Amino acid sequence: MPFITYLSGLLTAQMLSDDQLISGVEIRCEEKGRCPSTCHLCRRPGKEQLSPTPVLLEINRVVPLYTLIQDNGTKEAFKSALMSSYWCSGKGDVIDDWCRCDLSAFDASGLPNCSPLPQPVLRLSPTVEPSSTVVSLEWVDVQPAIGTKVSDYILQHKKVDEYTDTDLYTGEFLSFADDLLSGLGTSCVAAGRSHGEVPEVSIYSVIFKCLEPDGLYKFTLYAVDTRGRHSELSTVTLRTACPLVDDNKAEEIADKIYNLYNGYTSGKEQQMAYNTLMEVSASMLFRVQHHYNSHYEKFGDFVWRSEDELGPRKAHLILRRLERVSSHCSSLLRSAYIQSRVETVPYLFCRSEELRPAGMVWYSILKDTKITCEEKMVSMARNTYGESKGRYYLTLSKVSPF
Repeated sequence: MPFITYLSGLLTAQMLSDDQLISGVEIRCEEKGRCPSTCHLCRRPGKEQLSPTPVLLEINRVVPLYTLIQDNGTKEAFKSALMSSYWCSGKGDVIDDWCRCDLSAFDASGLPNCSPLPQPVLRLSPTVEPSSTVVSLEWVDVQPAIGTKVSDYILQHKKVDEYTDTDLYTGEFLSFADDLLSGLGTSCVAAGRSHGEVPEVSIYSVIFKCLEPDGLYKFTLYAVDTRGRHSELSTVTLRTACPLVDDNKAEEIADKIYNLYNGYTSGKEQQMAYNTLMEVSASMLFRVQHHYNSHYEKFGDFVWRSEDELGPRKAHLILRRLERVSSHCSSLLRSAYIQSRVETVPYLFCRSEELRPAGMVWYSILKDTKITCEEKMVSMARNTYGESKGRYYLTLSKVSPF
């Protein structure tokens, strides 16, 4: 139907008049087109000629579509259909701020599914850079204004390596509401909450403070609604930064080992060298080897001298510890210079003001929980790596998925 025919129909039905226009709609004649003489709303000098493409309708403010309908019954039906389509997948009715599902809108478990449970998206917090032991993750609250009511978020984290069957080892599960906000979780995990750019949007966060350096970790998150439904999983896999290394101490140990190896080595000196090398961490041992070879390789490299001075058995016990260092960290530990630094990062630590009754988790709405937050400082030690003194660069591990 041509647009002008549609307008003429409205005029005939007396739905358009000079005195009462439809809310949000303004009739205009612009230079893009000219109005026919039959349109009394557009009579202007020189504008009476027919135009094949008149521009007559302009929306001058945003209004719901159903307000453009004048008949009350039709308006209510249209409003109900739109609300159902947007919030309840067209399979139920909007009642206040929830969805009453149709009898046909139930899943295989017998739970109503006309209001889908959105998937939360877990991500690294942009305000807290991961260190060797500390990682901060966050996600946006997925509870919509109408429909699904989120009761809780369940976090799972586990260390992944070649010695662990990830299908058998499930890791540790934490309830955001019952474990973290209530304070029942460990001191190594803290809950936080902040607001996004839109005041109605809440961002939840969790900080892990006791992770192992140079470790590959997998974090998963899913939402639970008040009926017990689970959302799809969201996953972040990342490797923590390399272990902290005191480079000056490593160089001192390399000098000490050279002095013990140099010349005739008594049994006491051999045992002292063995004890010293076994007491340091694997990454520190790697750095000791680097300094030893940098300064004293002309007297024999570290591996050869250790085997010659300590014997194959003791040397093997020491050197096999170097295998624990990942290829990523071993390349950084070959840097010319390593510098340590400590920085403090502000973090919003939150606790719930009320206790959730046991066994009632599914029926409590997380967004309605009264939460008190206070800012705390988290100390994070880091290494920076460089090829010359005074110039350092920071290498970040690849994170996937983000």
